[in-house]
Amino acid sequence: MNAQTWVLGGTGRSGRAIAAELTRRGLSAVLVGRDTDRLRAAAQRTGGETLLAPSLDVAAAEIRRRRPGVVVNTVGPFTTTAPAVIDACRAAGSHYIDLANDVEALSAVSERHDAAAEAGHTLVTGAGFGVTATESVVVKLCAGLPPALRVRTDMVPSISMEEGTAGEALIGTLLGGLRGRRITDGRLAPARIGADAQRLTLPDGSEVTTAGMPLGELLAAQRASGARFVLSASSEAPSSPLMRAVIPAVSTLMRSERLRSFTTRRLARVRVEARERPREHSWGHAVVTWADGEIREGWLRVGDAQRYTGAVPAEVARRLLAGEGRPGAYTPAALFGATLAEACGGEYLLTRPGRR
Repeated sequence: MNAQTWVLGGTGRSGRAIAAELTRRGLSAVLVGRDTDRLRAAAQRTGGETLLAPSLDVAAAEIRRRRPGVVVNTVGPFTTTAPAVIDACRAAGSHYIDLANDVEALSAVSERHDAAAEAGHTLVTGAGFGVTATESVVVKLCAGLPPALRVRTDMVPSISMEEGTAGEALIGTLLGGLRGRRITDGRLAPARIGADAQRLTLPDGSEVTTAGMPLGELLAAQRASGARFVLSASSEAPSSPLMRAVIPAVSTLMRSERLRSFTTRRLARVRVEARERPREHSWGHAVVTWADGEIREGWLRVGDAQRYTGAVPAEVARRLLAGEGRPGAYTPAALFGATLAEACGGEYLLTRPGRR
């Protein structure tokens, strides 16, 4: 195993952001992708080396052969790509990081905890804005306290968009969030997408509406708090009555793996227009309630959510290469605690604890 960090999908927006953050930390980045010209252009913008891999199978074979220190997987859908990459990392003794943010993908990686611990390497899933921003607030609020009763998290990203295609990682995550769920009495239970809408006043005085959208932060918050009841919400959730009526039918169709894969591939090619980010900051938010009535609320303030998604895997990779991790499967704050978010540029804003 060497000290290089490989970024699979290195020509995509997330891959380029991660490579730039790795270079800023003085780490050796290798951008892995399928197009020579795009790899060369990305390397010129971010620094680092390139490796042409026409397919995921080729990339996995190269991981086994060259044994990089860390592999960052940005290629979605992660339920499809993660198993092959993780298997290659286990054979090579490499650490693994991905940007997954849907319940199925996080669950699948978490189920490999014992195997990773036995093999002596580390798997980190959910190393992007959504999971890290909300999980970190929950970890901060729950430090030193007994298991909570209830948790609500709210993800409020602010992201600028560059012109181009949506990409399979993003589309796969969004489709994965269409199956409504929450944690009730310690177990995943059905829930309506867009329900539990709430008008939040952000610490900067602006307002935003969030509503139920069960992405990966649902599981991360439950594991960080031990709470029996957890709801994850997002400002990106469809909360209009029409969308709430349509989504159950769409989510039922998406349970077909074949149809979901087809839809993901088609939508990933849809072109999006460039736009400025809608607000200055992105926010992670959590409210935690205990059985004795104590309530704690906190925020994590960051800048552009995409840039933060570049910083988190890079900082995780730096710490893994420095020997600061431990074998097994984790989400970012579960492995490195609440300080990880601050090391990536986040700032906590906590309210005074109260009671019901």
